[in-house]
Amino acid sequence: MPTTNTEPNKLMKYVEDPLLELGGITELVKSFLAELRTKPFYFNLLIDQIYFIGVKSLPLIIITAISSGMVLALQYGLGLEKFGGKPYVPRLVASSILREMGPVFTGLMIAARVGAGIASEIGSMVVTQQIDAMRALGTSPIKRIVIPRILATVIALPILVGICAVIGNIGGLIIGHYELGLDPSFYFRRMMETSNIKDYVAGMGKSVFFALFISIPACYYGLNVKNGTKEVGLATTKAVVAGSLLIFVGDFFLSKLFWVIEKWL
Repeated sequence: MPTTNTEPNKLMKYVEDPLLELGGITELVKSFLAELRTKPFYFNLLIDQIYFIGVKSLPLIIITAISSGMVLALQYGLGLEKFGGKPYVPRLVASSILREMGPVFTGLMIAARVGAGIASEIGSMVVTQQIDAMRALGTSPIKRIVIPRILATVIALPILVGICAVIGNIGGLIIGHYELGLDPSFYFRRMMETSNIKDYVAGMGKSVFFALFISIPACYYGLNVKNGTKEVGLATTKAVVAGSLLIFVGDFFLSKLFWVIEKWL
């Protein structure tokens, strides 16, 4: 009876596929950086993508932010109440939102909405041969498709993170007043006194990396759709999963990096 090497082949495939994807993403980044320095630059396409990524995502970010701020304030308040630590709630909520919850939650929402949208849109363009038509007309798909989407995400996500920080702290203030009995003026004063520029820099710095973690894999998976519309859905799923995992994994290393930088400063 003939023997098969099915298991070793499957194992090799599990190893090879991520390496091939990593190599493809690296090549895409190299092409992006090379063509970013050349003309023409499609400014109108960049504005359209900023509107799609930033303005269209604003309601989702507002709901996420105010809910997160309320939950954090409630959990911190109820946990610290038995130790008489409710006055520390403004500082804890502000720091958590500025450094961690704001960038991470905003990044995850954008990965789910925008990452999926970018991958499916580009994948549909590949299936309908619009990308091939661009190349036939001498137009670079990197310049018209990839560059505006990556730059728009890098521009829009930090702005959304800043909005998330403001709205999240407002949610915390509401819960601090109505559920924890803290005076609103005291809450606001403590929040402003204890928040520092390092918190803002850490949150904004993370958001730039998260924007790259979302947009680059989404563009890559969209451009590599090959076998019809069925693969468009698969590319969309891969883009969301890759972006979300990179945000979670990258958050740890970025947190460590910013703490090291702060110690040096």
